[in-house]
Amino acid sequence: MATPAARAPQVVDFALSPELQQFRATVREFARQHLGAAAACDAEVRFPREAVQAAGRLGLLRVTVAREYGGTALGNLAHCVMLEEINAVCPSTGVTVSVHNSLVNSTLGKWGNEAQRRRWYPKLLTGEWLGAYCLSEAVSGSDAAALRCEARREGDHYVLDGAKLWITTGNEARLFVVFARTGADRVKGISAFCVEKDLPGVAVGKKERKLGLRASPTTELVLENVRVPADCLIAQEGQGFTIALDMLDGGRLGIASQSLGIARSAIDLIRAHLAAQVDGKGRPTATQPDQWTFADLAADLEAYRLLVWRAALLRDAGQRCSTESAMAKLCASRLANRAARAAVSLLGPLGASGTSAAERLLRDARVTEIYEGATDIQRLVVARGLLTSA
Repeated sequence: MATPAARAPQVVDFALSPELQQFRATVREFARQHLGAAAACDAEVRFPREAVQAAGRLGLLRVTVAREYGGTALGNLAHCVMLEEINAVCPSTGVTVSVHNSLVNSTLGKWGNEAQRRRWYPKLLTGEWLGAYCLSEAVSGSDAAALRCEARREGDHYVLDGAKLWITTGNEARLFVVFARTGADRVKGISAFCVEKDLPGVAVGKKERKLGLRASPTTELVLENVRVPADCLIAQEGQGFTIALDMLDGGRLGIASQSLGIARSAIDLIRAHLAAQVDGKGRPTATQPDQWTFADLAADLEAYRLLVWRAALLRDAGQRCSTESAMAKLCASRLANRAARAAVSLLGPLGASGTSAAERLLRDARVTEIYEGATDIQRLVVARGLLTSA
């Protein structure tokens, strides 16, 4: 009896390609050279404009854009790798880059038309213009479908009225992706628009005073009888909610990667602190409970990084990854908060001092469990995704 041909073993490769390893090294060097003012920017509540401009020159604002439009087409995995490196040094710069790439450039790439891409990509990809994503309102946070901002059709224009809240980079952005109500239906009555800052009636409102990410401005956007040309409608009227949910999958990967960066930085502080605890002969003296805390955090960082990368690969393959991206953000954001709390606790008075990076990491970490979908919303997304696929 003939022996069946041996099958090639199935291999899951957890290593980055040589190209992505080189890209990671390039971004790490960028962070070393250009993000050293993170603590000062936080203390002074100063936008890191020079760092963002340097990111534009290096091509870090075009990684999710196709080459035919001037992008590098490195994809979502590369974007996640890049964001971990940036956020390990300056989460305020990290969220600016994340929103610009995953919520603005990617929206145009997947849902915009040819004319829209040719019109705005030349300025967005260089960093001449920054983009902002305008979904939340006073009455619609986790329940995005409750938004009230209105867009009514008048001839060859839409007239937008309403206010948007919690807009990342709001006072620095020149192009806003705005979600507004064009119909009565709770979900199908929402549409998406590209709105330029210079249009009459567009105004940046109050700037929020925040616990963390202080160098990343978060503002209100006020729209009063703003006449937006009809060709600024993204995709078709009534598709806004679908677009919002789809792009939030990518946005959650961005925040998950931010969380990895914050967690890694906190874990590095703990490592240095414990490594410095030695006796006269150079032998470690750190307590077992402190070592256990460190070990658990380090192991979770490795595990959750792979969770983020898996979701990014699914998105790069064009597969739906709502459940996986929610899992990634859920786990990574919790880890960022645990690691930052542990760093402050283990470092003692120094950790709680404003002279330590641990204190800033603790403040920066908190929002990762709030924006792009709060922790309990991620749990609902994961549960519903698993229950409907059962």
